Amino acid sequence: MSLGIWLVRPECEALAAALKTRLGAALYRPWLDASKSQKDQFAEAFRRQGQWVMIAASGIAVRFLEGIVGDKHSDPAVVVLDEAGRYAVSLLGGHEGGANRLAYRVANAVGAQPVITTATEAVKPLVVGIGCRKDVSSERIEAAFYHALGPRKMNEVREVVTIDLKAKEPGLIEFCEAHSLPLRILARETVAARSWVPRPSDWVQENVGLDGVCEPCALIASMRGKLIVQKTALDGVAVAVVEDNYWMGT
Repeated sequence: MSLGIWLVRPECEALAAALKTRLGAALYRPWLDASKSQKDQFAEAFRRQGQWVMIAASGIAVRFLEGIVGDKHSDPAVVVLDEAGRYAVSLLGGHEGGANRLAYRVANAVGAQPVITTATEAVKPLVVGIGCRKDVSSERIEAAFYHALGPRKMNEVREVVTIDLKAKEPGLIEFCEAHSLPLRILARETVAARSWVPRPSDWVQENVGLDGVCEPCALIASMRGKLIVQKTALDGVAVAVVEDNYWMGT
């Protein structure tokens, strides 16, 4: 699906260029046409792309969308990324337009945090951290995943999290796609800075330079969460499960 990146200010060029390189997209620089307002230009361009990333404040994005949004089944998806590249917010077309998945793609591309507010995802309490050996099959990942999940249901899982060293692991990508699970990627440096684990792994330390992968990844991705399944290793795959206590305040 075609992707457009809308820059509100020239100062966003570097961030937009990184997104273009990593995701493939058309860049829109509205300040080059002084004859029309940015809002009018965006309205004209809105349906030329199937998906949009707007590098702007959410308030600006909302004003730009005023009057041009039609139907959730036909509107392009819109993700808003702040100029510092910290948050990728699924703003329009979360399910139907694919904005939720786009938010994860954008977040993984620039190291941002995906922000998903659709009700179906918001009430899923589980985050699963995964670490694995190189070229582990999706079948082995699935077996380890269910082994760690135990009696809990797949539809309780909000996202799978791993480190950037495993971002292109074929088996992990295949597993997540097969089960429609968003895959969130954390930079190795992020995990190293918050790498507390109950039982550090000598193998991970020797091969990755970290005390662990699955546990810190899951905990970082769920700041209010509690580790309910410590690292469970099976056939070259390590899995940990964190439960987000969200509104319950526990």
